[in-house]
This record gives sequence, C-alpha cells and structure tokens, in this order.
Amino acid sequence: MANPLRQLAGETAIYGLSTILARVINFLFVPFYTRMLTTASYGVVTEFMAYIAVLQVVLTLGLETGCFRFANKEGVNPRAVYTGALSAVFGLNAAFLALVVCFAGPIASWLGYGGYENCVMYVGGILFLDCVTAIFFARYRQEHKALRFAIFKTVKILTETAGNLLLFFWFAPWCAHRAAEAGVEVSALTSSDIWLLHFVSSSPDFSYVIFAILVSSVVCALLFVPDLFRMRFVFDRALLRKMLLYSLPLMVAALPGIINDFLDRILFRYFDTGSEVWQSSLGIFQAGVKLSVIMSLFIQMFRFAAEPFFFQRAGDKDSKVLYADVMEYFTAFCGLVFLGVILYIDVISLILGRDFREGVSIVPIMLLSYMLLGMQFNVSMWYKLSGRTSVAIWITLAGLLVTALVNVIFMPRFSYHAAAWGHLASYVVMLVINVMLGRRYYPIPYRWGRIAVVFAVMGVVYLLSTLSGRLLFPDADFVSDGAGMAGKLLVNTALIVSYLAAVWLMFRKDRLRNSVSRS
Repeated sequence: MANPLRQLAGETAIYGLSTILARVINFLFVPFYTRMLTTASYGVVTEFMAYIAVLQVVLTLGLETGCFRFANKEGVNPRAVYTGALSAVFGLNAAFLALVVCFAGPIASWLGYGGYENCVMYVGGILFLDCVTAIFFARYRQEHKALRFAIFKTVKILTETAGNLLLFFWFAPWCAHRAAEAGVEVSALTSSDIWLLHFVSSSPDFSYVIFAILVSSVVCALLFVPDLFRMRFVFDRALLRKMLLYSLPLMVAALPGIINDFLDRILFRYFDTGSEVWQSSLGIFQAGVKLSVIMSLFIQMFRFAAEPFFFQRAGDKDSKVLYADVMEYFTAFCGLVFLGVILYIDVISLILGRDFREGVSIVPIMLLSYMLLGMQFNVSMWYKLSGRTSVAIWITLAGLLVTALVNVIFMPRFSYHAAAWGHLASYVVMLVINVMLGRRYYPIPYRWGRIAVVFAVMGVVYLLSTLSGRLLFPDADFVSDGAGMAGKLLVNTALIVSYLAAVWLMFRKDRLRNSVSRS
C-alpha cells in the first residue's frame, strides 16, 4: 500500500509545480492589484472571473472525468474516448463564442460596463481556448505525463504574468508619458495614438487583467498544435453518448464547488449593502479569499493526481482501505495549512493594500470551507466509482440551495461575511449527505474518530494561540511593539510544532498497531 501512496504523493508534487506557480504568482500580484486598482475595479475583475469559472465547468461537460472512466475500460479505444470528448467540447464552445461575439454590446450594457465590449469578447475567447485545451490536459493526466502537464501550465502562467507586468508597469506609464507630452489627459488618448488601446484602457483597470489571461490562453493553445496533428481521430458516436450520460451529471455535481466559490460574487450586485458601491465590497471580499489561497492550492494539486489514481486503483483488493488512509493524511495536512495561515495572519495580511485589510476577518472561515471541500471531493468518489453519478445532481441541489439562502438572507446585513459563511454551510451539508449515501451504496471504512481528533487538535491549537495573543501580547504590532509581535510569532510556531507532533504520534501509533496485528 505504501507504493500507491508514494505514487500519488509524487504526482501530486509534480502537478503542484505548475499549480503552486500559478497561485503563487497570482498571490504575488495581490499587493499590486490592491494598491494599483481601486476596490471597485478589483471587484469587477472578481466578477468576470466568477463568470469564467462557472461557465468553464458547464462548457467542458464533465468530460474530463468521463475520459478517465472510459479510457480505463477494457475493450474501449482510448483514442475514440478523447476524439469524442474533443469534438463535443469544441463544437459547443465554438457556438458559445460566436454568440458572445455577436451580442457583446448588449451583454456589456446589461452588466453596466458599456464601452467594455472587448472584455466580454475576451471572456468568450478564454472559455473557448481553456475548455478545448482541458481535454488535452486530461489526456496528459490519464497517461501520467505529469511533467509535460506542468510545463505547459507553467508556460501559460508565465505568459499571463508577463502580460500583466507589461500592461501595469510599462504600458500604463508609457501612456501617461505620451499624454504628458501631448498636454492632454491620459483618458483622451485614442487607438490612433497607441494601437494597443484597441484592446485595453489607457489607465490601469480590470481590462488589463482580462486581456493578459486571454493572451496566455492563446499561447497555451498553440502548445497543443503538435498534439492535435499527431492525434488520430476515431469517432464513436455510441461511445460519446455513453460518455455524456456519465459525465453530464458530474458536470452538474461540479457546480456546487464552483458556485460556492463564485455565486456569491454574482449576488453582490443584487444584495450587498456593505458599501456605496457593491464592487468595493466584492473587491475586499476577494482580497480576503486570496489569503486563503494556500488551502485551495493544495486541494487543486491533490485533485489533479487523486482522481485518475482512485479510478486506476478501484480494482485492487484493498482499494477501499487505501481510500480511507488517503482521507486521513489529507485531513491532517489540511489542518497544518489552516494553522500555518491563521497563526501567521499578522504577517500575511501585510500583503494587502490598506483599503483591503478588513477582509482578513473572513480568512479562518474560508480556510475551513476549502478544507471541507477537499474532504467532500474524497468522499464523493463513491458515486464516481460505483457509476451512480445521477445522485450527484441531488447533492448539488442541496448545496446550491444552502448557498443561495445564506447569501440572499444574510448578505444585505452582513455583506461579505455572509458570503464566507455561505461557503462553509454549503460544504458541511454536501459532506454530510455524501457520507450518508456512501455508507449505503459504496461503503469505505473512513475512520471518522481519527479525523475528529485531527479537528480537535486544530481547535485546541487555534484556541491556545488566540488566548496567548490576548493575554501575553495584547498590543503586539509590527510598528509599535515589534518585540511583542516577535514573541507572539514564536509562541505560534511552537504551537504548530505541537500540532505536528500530536498528528505524528497518532499515525505512528496506528502503524505500530497494524504491524503487531499482521505479525
């Protein structure tokens, strides 16, 4: 059992190279975004990214997981699997892109962003390219080409980074210089003065971020051109129909995680009263979410490696025991991430611009929410492995209902705090439902007592940190009380070491017990 776990950990690390780089670079841009953009403009970026995230799940049709399912079946030609998936996704996204281009003007006006029709078209282009390349990336995961996967993702990330750097730190100052030379306002410059103004604004705003993502998607798609030419198309209509019947419920099932991350961003437009401009509340909320990026980063890394891993081990004799072990190690590591962020939040919060730092209050809630989302992914494998994917629709609807209710009822009063609690409530409900149904239809021997111990140790460490901060270092601050802050961080470091020791002892005791029972 050690070798499969080692393989999973190794591939998680490789996938994590690109995933970590993406999130780290995105994280490093937060100080610039929260200082060079207004809270409202950053809120608009967040809104557009929400549309991209939700629509990408819909427009890939759940076929990534469907490819893993059918490519591992005996008697099925893997080429036919990926040919069918690519054809379906390409056709759907081409039609969607055509509609977006035709109605870009009305869509921009309806959203209240008249004059930014280009950004609407950029979103359509990003979705088209990313959904099509998602099938190629799925094939790399199936074939265990983790390194190539990581390289291509890294190229995409670096391209987006270069685009942002050029726009914010070269193009915007150059526009200001040209305007000063001409004796006019920067906003008076036109595309006849600078050709790039066909695509973005003369001053830093949300169009810079969206355009940089589009350029990176184009570059990434070009990397797959050789694979496309080498690909032998074997189209099997009956196989594609079976894949869609399996995958479409999974597409619906994937929506709760995405909607719980992004539906609240959309609802800010209608229900937020925490600011004169709702985009400002959204921008502050997004800044707080960014500080929780480490947890969601690990979950994404884990998901890339774990999904094909679970399918490939499904036929093993002790596969269910293996899945239970994975859950325990996953939970313990997530606990370390949670405590690492919360106990050093005084340092981490300095990343944000001053106007955005009030969003730090939602970080503990978001970290715990992402942790439960990862556990939900582990537990949800029961319906993927047993083929009962239609059940996912009902679980999805339950989570979606909770998300919507919490935000609609509480957002007018509690603003972005309601959005954070909506995440947590929804993931709790879905996790409970999944556990109950999994016990009945595909029982996996999860040891919930041990998982509860991990949460209990997390809670004790967090409580001790809070009490020590209030009693020993009540006025600790980097400016007025640097020594007090250093002492607080030292105590918190000792508490994290205590958590690691407690978890290590728990797993070591279990291994010793298993060794004795086998002997």
